Amino acid sequence: MDSSIVAIVLFALGLAMGAVLVSTRYAGDLSRLARFLRERDPQSNARATVAAAPGVTELADAVNAELDRSARAHLETLRRQQEFQRDLSALSHDIRTPLMGAKGYLQLARDEEDPSARSRHLDAAAKRIDATTELLDQLFAYTKSTDPDLALELEPVALKPFVEEVLIGQYPAFEKLGWEPRVAFADADVMIEANRDALARILTNLVVNALRHGSSAPSVEEAKTGERVCLSISNGVEDPSSLDPERLFDRFYQADAARGAKGSGLGLSVSANLARAMGMELTAELAGSVLTITLAAPC
Repeated sequence: MDSSIVAIVLFALGLAMGAVLVSTRYAGDLSRLARFLRERDPQSNARATVAAAPGVTELADAVNAELDRSARAHLETLRRQQEFQRDLSALSHDIRTPLMGAKGYLQLARDEEDPSARSRHLDAAAKRIDATTELLDQLFAYTKSTDPDLALELEPVALKPFVEEVLIGQYPAFEKLGWEPRVAFADADVMIEANRDALARILTNLVVNALRHGSSAPSVEEAKTGERVCLSISNGVEDPSSLDPERLFDRFYQADAARGAKGSGLGLSVSANLARAMGMELTAELAGSVLTITLAAPC
């Protein structure tokens, strides 16, 4: 047989054998990868391993990257669940405390013969029941604000009279503290697109937060920044070192020593959620002893 023909035949046989070997390697790697995915314990840290078959190695790397991402997401979910359980435990304590106090005062009122003393006990019980009602209302509002399907209907709202209405609603609290809020609007006729109920809750929560945790009367200022209207509420705080502006909108932040025992710790979180649902944003900044919370809304 001609030597050139022999060479061609041998070359063809070599190619065929090489193709068979490569095909066998690919099939083996793919089979191992499939078996690994079927049999892998979801709780294990095992990773896919393959031979050096081109392409399959990249596929294994992609599988491992996805497993890592899934593991991180799982750990984050567990962390959030544990955090939420701790927060609920703290909130349960906050709810039980005024209820037990109300029960105690009601028992005192039942056994009290003096009408004036009985009236004082009943008033004290009513205040503790009101505190419990507020906690439950904030919890309901928080649950509603975290609904992923929450859809708020927006309409044009004149911001200045809306803010003034909210401040008037808190007049007894301002009078009790001897404070007079300062209101300054660069544009008295400025309008924003908002849901009136949601905007009212946001602003009320911000004002109540300033009243409860501030050390001076708040200042409310409006200014335009580019295509946004920014409404800022600023007031002094007694212990600025105890505040973390980056956590101010976290659920149950009041459970920290920085927030004391006033309120549910849900008001600002509810406000942040409602703001996002309307395409707005709430931010907090601490400059010296002055805390400023700003609501930025599209014009």
